[in-house]
Amino acid sequence: MIIDHHLSGVQTRNLEQEWGVRVLDRNQVILDIFAMRAQTYEGKLQVELAQMLDQLPRMVDAWMGSLSRQGGGIGTRGPGETALEMDRRRIRDRVKQIRKQLETVRGNRSQHRASRKRNKVPSFALIGYTNSGKSTLLNRLTHSQVLAKDQVFATLDPTTRKVHLPEGPNAVLTDTVGFIRKLPPQLIEAFKATLEESAEADVLIHVVDLSSPQMQRQTEIVNELIKEFGWEHKPLITVFNKIDQAPFEKQFQVKAFPRVFVSAMTGEGMDRLKRVMVESVQALHQEVELFFPKSEEYRIYELGRETQITRKESASSGTVCTAHMTPSLLSRWKDFLVSAESVG
Repeated sequence: MIIDHHLSGVQTRNLEQEWGVRVLDRNQVILDIFAMRAQTYEGKLQVELAQMLDQLPRMVDAWMGSLSRQGGGIGTRGPGETALEMDRRRIRDRVKQIRKQLETVRGNRSQHRASRKRNKVPSFALIGYTNSGKSTLLNRLTHSQVLAKDQVFATLDPTTRKVHLPEGPNAVLTDTVGFIRKLPPQLIEAFKATLEESAEADVLIHVVDLSSPQMQRQTEIVNELIKEFGWEHKPLITVFNKIDQAPFEKQFQVKAFPRVFVSAMTGEGMDRLKRVMVESVQALHQEVELFFPKSEEYRIYELGRETQITRKESASSGTVCTAHMTPSLLSRWKDFLVSAESVG
């Protein structure tokens, strides 16, 4: 039985050949794939948590029909506690421990995001159906060598790299775990910290495999998950990848906008994609006027490091600057705003 008609029948058959078994339990095989792909400390913790959350309800079925084994002694509730209850308690304790460890990881990542926001580094997050080429695109845009394979869920941990945008500020680009149809709730729960990278990004880049026979359905699934996660109001760039593998006429079948057609493998379309990324960052900003009295004109240098100053006018009592600002920058520099009208 194919685990997911939109995960790709070919990929599923390859997995069956690799394991020498038929794929019967969709959730279980997805968790098994994640377990095989996990390489980092965080990735292994997230997979273990997902497996534990998946195992708890299964234990009841596994023990149904069997006689409860009675136990006793120190550390138990006496002869009334069954082996099933002891196992469930052990799993719950482990779940609590893993969540505490992941919370530490999440806190560290939150500090990095806060630092980037303070320095006003624009952030982009690559999202999309699994095996759409997100990691290859990350490598192409950032000149990195992140693991990129033609396999499902090759990336589990968020990977962030700096990307240089022409005539714009340096930005960061994050690759995240791929989506699938009916994403198991255990994975959503376990990968909350990973999903936060997309939730906190300034702009989402939806990578679509243009060569996939299921392109339309895969796109719909990702759009549904974007709504489910509450990201529908975020700026979104749709990147149709693998144009080197897809018939040219397929480009006329897409409706998303803004959209870019690229090949992460060959590099075609990268300049166009970077221009659209710059435009999306500029669209986040609004032009405002700020006044710096003589005693605080030194802060204009600091402002210039955080955003683009388009005009400066000297006056007898100070300097008026016109600059592009995001909502978070407006909050940071609100004491220097010339008037409420200038911020909309």
